[in-house]
Amino acid sequence: MPAKPPAEDPVQDAPEVSAPPASAAGLPAVARSLRMAHRQMGARRTALTLLHVNQHDGFDCPGCAWPEPDRPHTAEFCENGVKAVAEEATVRRAGPDFFARHALADLARRSGYWLGQQGRLAEPMYLAEGATHYRPVSWERALSLVAAELTALDSPDQALFYTSGRTGNEAAFLYQLFARCFGTNNLPDCSNMCHESSGSALAETLGVGKGSVLLEDLYRADLIIVAGQNPGTNHPRMLTALERAKAAGARIITVNPLPEAGLRRFNNPQTARGLAGRGPELTDLFLQIRIGGDQALFRMLGALLLRAAEQDGRTDALDHDFLTRHTHGFEQYAEAARATGWAETLAATGLAREDIEAALRMVLDARSVIVCWAMGLTQHKHSVPTIREVVNFLLLRGNVGRPGAGVCPVRGHSNVQGDRTMGITERPAPAFLDALEKEFGFAPPRAPGLDTVGSIRALRDGRARVFFALGGNFVSAAPDTEVTEDAMRRARLTVHVSTKLNRSHVVPGARALILPALGRTERDERDGTERFVTVEDSMGMVHASRGRLAPASPSLLSEVEIVCRLARRVLGPDHPLPWEEFARDYAAVRDRIARVVPGFEDFNERITRPGGFALPHAPRDERRFPTATGKANFTAAPVEHPRVPEGRLLLQTLRSHDQFNTTVYGLDDRYRGVRGGRRVVFVHPEDARRLGLADGCYADISSEWEDGRERTAPGFRVIHYPTARGCAAAYYPETNVLVPLDATADISNTPASKSLVVRLTPAAG
Repeated sequence: MPAKPPAEDPVQDAPEVSAPPASAAGLPAVARSLRMAHRQMGARRTALTLLHVNQHDGFDCPGCAWPEPDRPHTAEFCENGVKAVAEEATVRRAGPDFFARHALADLARRSGYWLGQQGRLAEPMYLAEGATHYRPVSWERALSLVAAELTALDSPDQALFYTSGRTGNEAAFLYQLFARCFGTNNLPDCSNMCHESSGSALAETLGVGKGSVLLEDLYRADLIIVAGQNPGTNHPRMLTALERAKAAGARIITVNPLPEAGLRRFNNPQTARGLAGRGPELTDLFLQIRIGGDQALFRMLGALLLRAAEQDGRTDALDHDFLTRHTHGFEQYAEAARATGWAETLAATGLAREDIEAALRMVLDARSVIVCWAMGLTQHKHSVPTIREVVNFLLLRGNVGRPGAGVCPVRGHSNVQGDRTMGITERPAPAFLDALEKEFGFAPPRAPGLDTVGSIRALRDGRARVFFALGGNFVSAAPDTEVTEDAMRRARLTVHVSTKLNRSHVVPGARALILPALGRTERDERDGTERFVTVEDSMGMVHASRGRLAPASPSLLSEVEIVCRLARRVLGPDHPLPWEEFARDYAAVRDRIARVVPGFEDFNERITRPGGFALPHAPRDERRFPTATGKANFTAAPVEHPRVPEGRLLLQTLRSHDQFNTTVYGLDDRYRGVRGGRRVVFVHPEDARRLGLADGCYADISSEWEDGRERTAPGFRVIHYPTARGCAAAYYPETNVLVPLDATADISNTPASKSLVVRLTPAAG
């Protein structure tokens, strides 16, 4: 039988620590997966559910956005995918009786882990102003409360419409359509907090703010550089693709401040060899870079390629034909790159010169190069110039727009890229708004809206009054925890469309609603007709997702129905859009998407093909670059890297292995040797000794920012760990309190959660 949820929070401040393993997955991953799945679902439900994960006739994993192969394995899932499915398909329920037993004050003192373990939400719940408990409420009453609050606003721009990456394409399209019919572009989303820097850099340099490779390109690459990413925890199925790439002859360079077990050796649990623990070593060269030094590394690699061509006579060092025909700004870039010096590069990166030169030799030996990255590159003040520098590096040898080469930002949430494609953005392109106006006959607002950081400021300052979230856990995902929570409490109404309880539900506005939605794993039926949604993966493939389980409660509605019912109430009975038809027939929604969003022509027909279809990508498909210059743009920004005063460290926030985004599945981080706790900080032994911090002692972490305000996360166990010198790491959301609201990336405004200047002081007691 499945285990019951914990009655009380487990002790989380005394973790056990051991040496981290030298490999990932294998039998331990299988055992851990099955144990956690059985705990949530039981044996029979586990078997029936997992057979449908990432299958052509099944549902898309609610975890990461890594693409499925053309012929999915029967077990086309990873350990963390099993955890994500088990959390959603759990037999545990958090119904009205649960909320009757627990006052808001009681729930507010619980950990996010405990809240999530209570099970699926079963009915709409309402917290009246001044009330101590959430109480059940009908859907009619709940949506009427939201409509009354929205229509009473002085301006539509006093409302914020947030979106999580798990929202399907159909719901996302209708959500942005409703918000714009209402009159605002306030559509913050989780992209603002993760890959916004990637989109900003790629749109400027290549003309498309997405990756340029497909899954098969990895199998054709000669060299894959994985920078600022930990696939073993965050995108485990990527390790299978890297294993296949290695078998085809690719070499892999890993660029990361921490050694990661998954990128050292991968024991593929889908193979007998992997189960026996004899998987391949993936990384050929490990560059243990200092946090924030990636721009300097890629600038130096570019400078060395120029020197190889201009001084060493390497005619193959640059792709001169590509540079002439397809790029703009090369000479300005080359001038800046030629001025690159070793002293500054080594100080910024913390690397040895011979390691960078070894990377150069691997680059010169490779005809086709792919660079993959994730949050380790996107969450710094200088993230946009860093990703531009990655593009510079690839352009020099023509590594965009041909097989086995290109840019590969790896998205974290299963449809976060699709949401943006559907128009979830605070800064919509004029062409998209023109298409909406033509298709639906209304004039959408043209003024830019608010992103995530801007939304928090607006709530804080009283300029926003209603916060509506379609999925996600905004409070735990956002920076500057105390500021964010205070801002949320200033709202007149907070509304969360959710599948499970999370921290955001216990940090309410004056009034609050929790609206329970169907999950990816569940059947979506109406009037005897089964419906499906679509998602877009990290590589621009669009495919269907069909849930197979009976809904957790008869009171659940799909996200599509919630949006449509709310739109009708807010916009009124005379509003001309057919919201009832959209709620009933998702194919009708897809027909409208096909006429508004380029690349979705014949959507309903193409989505029936096994595996779906690839969206067009001009740089990849045609070597056409829809930029302002009509070519791929080199850039020549000054090289930046964080400066750290004496006695301080540079902290990055990261996930544990028992975690996906803000969802904590358990209290272990097997691949870093941590068990039974999360308040840990990883520090290089020499740095720890210099600061007087013994292995196993407890320290308070305080961030230092120009506003002079003290931000402290207390009581973290110090772990002596082989991270880069001068650097430290700790888990979020526990350390989000350290990230100032105004510490953001230039241009993208993404929170700079990966480069915090901190001091560690012995904890009191």
